[in-house]
Amino acid sequence: MASAQELLHEQTDLPAAQPGEGPKKRGRIKFPKLKRKLPVKRLVALALAAGAVYWLFLRPGGGGPDIQASYTAAPVTMRDIVVSVSGTGTVTPADSYKVGALVTGEILEAPFAEGDRVEKGALLYRVDPGAAQTALDQAQLNVRQAQLAYNDLAAAQRPAASLAGVVQQVHVQRGDQVSPGTPIADIADLSVMTLTLPFQSADAARLTLGQSAAVTLDGTMETLNATVESVSTADLVGNGGSLVRQVKLRLHNPGALSPDQSATARVGDIACAAGGKLQANSRQTITAQTSGEVTEVLVTAGSRVAAGDALAVLGGSAASALENAAITLENARLNLQSAQDALNNYTITAPISGTVVEKSFKAGDKIESEALSAANGTLATLYDMSQLTFRMAVNELDINKVAVGQRVEITTEALSGQIFTGTVDKVNINGTTTNGFTTYPITVRLDGDGTELARQGLRPGMNVSATIIGQSVENALCVPVGAVSRGNKLLVAAPGALAEDGTTVLDPTKTEERQVVLGASDDSYVQILSGLSQGETVLVPGQDQVQTDGSVVMTDSGGEG
Repeated sequence: MASAQELLHEQTDLPAAQPGEGPKKRGRIKFPKLKRKLPVKRLVALALAAGAVYWLFLRPGGGGPDIQASYTAAPVTMRDIVVSVSGTGTVTPADSYKVGALVTGEILEAPFAEGDRVEKGALLYRVDPGAAQTALDQAQLNVRQAQLAYNDLAAAQRPAASLAGVVQQVHVQRGDQVSPGTPIADIADLSVMTLTLPFQSADAARLTLGQSAAVTLDGTMETLNATVESVSTADLVGNGGSLVRQVKLRLHNPGALSPDQSATARVGDIACAAGGKLQANSRQTITAQTSGEVTEVLVTAGSRVAAGDALAVLGGSAASALENAAITLENARLNLQSAQDALNNYTITAPISGTVVEKSFKAGDKIESEALSAANGTLATLYDMSQLTFRMAVNELDINKVAVGQRVEITTEALSGQIFTGTVDKVNINGTTTNGFTTYPITVRLDGDGTELARQGLRPGMNVSATIIGQSVENALCVPVGAVSRGNKLLVAAPGALAEDGTTVLDPTKTEERQVVLGASDDSYVQILSGLSQGETVLVPGQDQVQTDGSVVMTDSGGEG
């Protein structure tokens, strides 16, 4: 490009045309005749303009960054940084529940009204159960019947002593097949013995029940105490043709007595007419109650057993019958549970503690499919107003600024001028991505009782705006957010770059690109941890104003200084 001086020289050095001479017949461009010289001021302006163009755009290897955009000057200042995140949401109660019905029928009771507070488990509706109650009663009978059958088979599988005593004889051994009525073992109660003796009829008539007696054992001549248990009223012919009556004495076995041991007795001064033999108080033969194979014998002759002790174990068909009985019992119990659950559906209780905000049915109404459809399947609606909450979506760039427990300021257009407060209650890590943009839901719990907030006008369903107050840094070294470019770099005005007013760029070459370490930031300012000092000035991309002298005026960014 030719300079202004060269252009001027080319114009002033043209040869003038002679009077009467026509155009030259050469390949030169013909210039009009200059009538007068260009003014000096105009020549100077052209020269300066050409120099500015060369300096800004064509000079090779310029000394500073390429300043082709417009900027504003902003001083590095000290200020407080409060990190906040804003968003919107819709107020909801802490919990809500729409009460539905699993049955149909007439409503017998509905002892509540809209606006009432009900506790969890409180009766809301009682519906006529109809056949459900009958089905439950029948299921209960089936369980009782199945339980009895199982108990009988379980007892039959393990034949047991029905009284305490001593095993006198065992009739079976392992591997034997038994059927109902087969003897298993004989048991005698030897703790108490009886002795039946003949007394002269006249003497026996003088005896009374419970009267004390003395029993003398043959051989040892040991005497034991006894009592009169019974006196026969029938006369029998005794030894020598005399008439006698049988008297039964009862005595405690000290442990050495055995059946068939001989003894005599006296009741007061009355002696028996003849001796007799001791007998066990009671004897019993235990028999099998079901068919099966003896898999184990648990006692031997002479074993002492208590009432209920098993004597043997039966397997084979007995075990199979018991297992079938167990299955039948379990099925009966499951049917009973189903019948109970079905009946429970006719009693509808409050699933949560809360306030009734809607009641769609009352006592006397019939729950039918048409009526439920008209009410959107809802009998009543409950709100837990102990707390009010709302959810808001937070940008992925801001989610790390949010933490549980942070304070939240809440406003709503419905209540102009009122500010409510709350706390971040939950930060969900399950984000939602749409078109490459991810947000994370957080839950905010409003301060105060939800019912009281509703009285102040803040109700469930209202749309609110929220500001989460996060990290706070006092007296931080800051620059405007817009001053920082990718890679945490910014432009710093070096000495001579700005005019004395600190806002006008005189020499764009005197700027320095500097990398910094960033800290906390808010919507307008970012903290500088290192790389800058207070009093320096940075350049923020903005709109320049070119003055007539060619300088660039930088508009003040509004920072404190």
